[in-house]
Amino acid sequence: MRGGGAPIAPSNGRGALIVLVAFSIFSGTDAIVKIMAADMPAPQVTFLVTVAALTLLLIHALVTGRVHRLVPRQPSLAFWRALLLAVDTLLIHYAFAKLPLAEAYLIAFLTPILVAMLGFFLLGERLSAVGWAGVLIGFAGVAVALKPGVAPLNLGHAAALGSAVFFALSLILLRRAKLAETDEALVASLLVVMTPVALAVAAGSGGLIAIGLADLGFALVGGAMMLGGHALLVRAFRVGEASVVAPFQYSQIIWGCLYGVLLFATPVEMHTLAGAAIIIFSGWLVLR
Repeated sequence: MRGGGAPIAPSNGRGALIVLVAFSIFSGTDAIVKIMAADMPAPQVTFLVTVAALTLLLIHALVTGRVHRLVPRQPSLAFWRALLLAVDTLLIHYAFAKLPLAEAYLIAFLTPILVAMLGFFLLGERLSAVGWAGVLIGFAGVAVALKPGVAPLNLGHAAALGSAVFFALSLILLRRAKLAETDEALVASLLVVMTPVALAVAAGSGGLIAIGLADLGFALVGGAMMLGGHALLVRAFRVGEASVVAPFQYSQIIWGCLYGVLLFATPVEMHTLAGAAIIIFSGWLVLR
């Protein structure tokens, strides 16, 4: 994991490429979480995956002699960002347990629109009329691709919406923190805060159950993917502008459909492919 803090030449194109990889990894983590949540309370799944990610990060830091880079220079800012992400993760994992991946993604994909707006109003980032159009077209593409059903709304939908809000706020704080912190510190602060929060929620819900070797294996793989995804996400937002990088979260639609077919027997329909094409076009507009 490369260090942050040092000046890096900005490149929206490179940031977009990095974040595409990050979100593909996150989608794999989401699939693992959904599999585990079929037999285990969602907060406990979050705790196990987070503990695995934190353990792997500490091992990496010890082996490479970079433990000192895990300590944030701005503890308060790092804590609040980590707390926002912890709540975001708990909410979206609950949504994955209650909803199909595609349906949860549809609601969570409000995040790029929120980030673009917050980046414009709070950070003074440039977003042209074409860029605004691209963001809105991307959201329309999500709607076309996933075509929300007519089933009654439940707590899973509310959790996905709350997740989008908290994730957007965390990304805005990342823009504030990235210049002062190393990549390692940004990821470590998230995992250090998320682990006890997830444990407290899991214990407080009264839903802790015994786990087996298969659960530990899933948690280890999910933790490794969570760690890699967050490391790449931090790097992407260090390199590119939030309003440009964030809309590429829409690429998770493709992965959500793929995992839905392979793991959860959810068929892919033509409107899904049409929506994916619209989303790709919207990403091109935002990059202009």
